[in-house]
Amino acid sequence: MSSTGLSIRSMTVRPLDISGAFLISSRSFTDERGAFFEVYREDVLTDVLGYQPPKIVQTNYSVSRSNVLRGIHGAAVPPGLAKLVTCVRGSMLDFVVDLRTGSPTFGKWDMIVLNGRDAASLYVEEGLGHAFVALDDDTCVQYQLSELYRPQDVITVHPLDPEIGLPLRLPAAPVLSDRDAAAPTLREAAERGLLPSYDSCMALRGVHGPIAAAVGR
Repeated sequence: MSSTGLSIRSMTVRPLDISGAFLISSRSFTDERGAFFEVYREDVLTDVLGYQPPKIVQTNYSVSRSNVLRGIHGAAVPPGLAKLVTCVRGSMLDFVVDLRTGSPTFGKWDMIVLNGRDAASLYVEEGLGHAFVALDDDTCVQYQLSELYRPQDVITVHPLDPEIGLPLRLPAAPVLSDRDAAAPTLREAAERGLLPSYDSCMALRGVHGPIAAAVGR
């Protein structure tokens, strides 16, 4: 896996502080008609990851009003669930949380701002948790997933867990789903054996295949 990322004509991919999370910043090509940009390129992500990324098999959208907080959501490993997250309208604070027990950064987080103007996306490997808070009404988020949604595989950790300490800085109490409001803390989830291990997540990289298997190589 690249520690410095990769830049080509149409996009730049750089790693975040949490291993397995990457910010994809695309170049927007504009003319009198409007704009065009590439959201995802498998060849570029393969170079950055060092292995063949999983296929995208499902795409979801959410629409949120300001102050809605979604997450922290992850998935059991196996099968694992990688995500490509793009804000297509509005703006949001986006968080990656390391839910992998045994990871050097277990329980740590990183934060970026995504919006519908900057042509940027977040790639999140299997085993990591994801959360965001909408900063604008009608914030629309696209999620492209490496596995079909299976409720039995979903991992939910409370987004207001003080030990994680996400810096939300909201003007009022966030709006949570009933499931997120009832979610265990990170410590509770670990004690119940709900979280994926770092070793199991690293093993998935071999399942995806080595870089030589990439399309066009």
